[in-house]
Order: sequence, then C-alpha cells, then structure tokens
Amino acid sequence: MSCINPPTALLFDVFGTLVDWRTTVAETLSRQAALALNSSSSIPTSVRLFASTVSWSDFAQEWRDTYKNFTAAQNTSSTKASGKSAFKTVDQHHHESLVCLLAEHKLTGLWNSEQLHALAQIWHFLDPWTDTSPALHDLGQSFLTCTLSNGNVSLLRDLAAHADLPFSRILSSEHFGAYKPSPVVYNGAAEHLGLRNEQCALVAAHLSDLKAARECGYQTIYVEREDEEDWAVEEVMAARREGWIDMWISLDEPRMSKWGGLGEVRARFAVGDGGRR
Repeated sequence: MSCINPPTALLFDVFGTLVDWRTTVAETLSRQAALALNSSSSIPTSVRLFASTVSWSDFAQEWRDTYKNFTAAQNTSSTKASGKSAFKTVDQHHHESLVCLLAEHKLTGLWNSEQLHALAQIWHFLDPWTDTSPALHDLGQSFLTCTLSNGNVSLLRDLAAHADLPFSRILSSEHFGAYKPSPVVYNGAAEHLGLRNEQCALVAAHLSDLKAARECGYQTIYVEREDEEDWAVEEVMAARREGWIDMWISLDEPRMSKWGGLGEVRARFAVGDGGRR
C-alpha cells in the first residue's frame, strides 16, 4: 500500500481500534455498583447478593455483544426500508440493552432510572489506547483523518474531546442511516469527503469491517488489538495469506512495545515521531 500509493484519507473505526472500551466500561460498572451498594439502603437483598457475585468484565462483554447483534439486525430490519426515520442510534440501544441485561442478571433496582441513563453514557467517555492520541496528532499532518464508526455523532464528538482525538471530520453511520458493514456507510463516507473509494483507507481492529471496506474499494489497515478480533484463528491466518489487507500491524511486531498499534502505522508512513527511526 502505503508509500507508493498512499491514501488521501484515513478513516478510523473507533470502538476497540482507538479506545479501550473493555477496561473503561468494566471499571465504571464495578465502581458505580460499589457506590450504589454503599450509599443506598433501599436496594433489595437479592439484588445485593447478585451484585456481589457478578463479573463486571463479563457483563461489559455481554453489553458489547448486544451492540454487535443490534447493528446487524438494524441492517436487515424491514423497517430500514422506511428510511432514516426508522434508524435507532447506538445511544438508544446502549440504554435499552443495559436495562435488559440488568434484568437478566437479576440486578434490576441496583440503579435508579437517572443513574441508568448516566451509566449508558459510559460509551461517550472511553479511554484511548496509549498510542492513539499521539499518533492521530501526527497522522493528521499528512492525511485527512476522520471517524467511520457505528457510534452516533454526539457519542463520537464526546469521545474525541474526552480522549484528545484530533480528527479532521466526524463521520458516523448515523449520517447514512445504516450500520457497518453495510456498503452504504463506506460508499457514503467517501462521497461525503469528495473522494474516490480507493483514495480512502479504513483503519480497524476487526477483519469483518475491513473486508466490507475492501469490497467497496477501500485500502485497508489492520491494527491488531488484544481480544478485539472476532474471527477464528484459522480465518485470521487465511486473511493474511490472501493478502487483501494492505498494512497489517500485529501485536507481535518488533516495534509494538515502543510505538503501539497506531504508532506503528505512523512509523510505516514515516510521519511525525514515527518517521524518526
């Protein structure tokens, strides 16, 4: 890819690629549960019992999994034919799914409605991977940088401010009334930027996202992040052999300990600090 025919724009997946959602969500849930249990005497005894044994890390993963199912269902829903008016945002889903998961875990009543609304906003304030912000600052000097996420616009703006992510543009699936991996999103983003698809590169930690982008003519940059890839090992190995990823950043790259995932992208493009080998 890269140096011979570099992209004009780098479009970034966000959840897992740029931010460590798992740690932030699990720690926040654990902290807020302890606070609720210590400050309210009205929580039922049974709820207290279940709250004392729940794994908030596992709960966070379940919450994330509901998001994956939600976005897939939205793209295949018959209501989508009615247009953007039927589009449900990730914010709406996060709140509804949190309520449902708490009920499934017999934790209804641990938090009141106001507290539940605030908790559902966790996803607006996820902490970035340590390499994300410095690399984005440097990459923005040479490329148009923007989000291409299923997160809604207000969520992405809050994340950018919270995590110091200096994007040139904020693009969301919300703009296009569909969710990745729908071609509507990738094609719409390129058109929105006034670019041909082949002038765009998607940067993501998920091969399914990158495969869909590639099928739309995008260049592809895979940044491996711990526990983020949903594909089986055999599928990952096959993808690497097939060669449809233009730039592959593995966790075992020799410079990963120094640059980090996005820092290695910066280094390969010889941009900013990453260009000073």
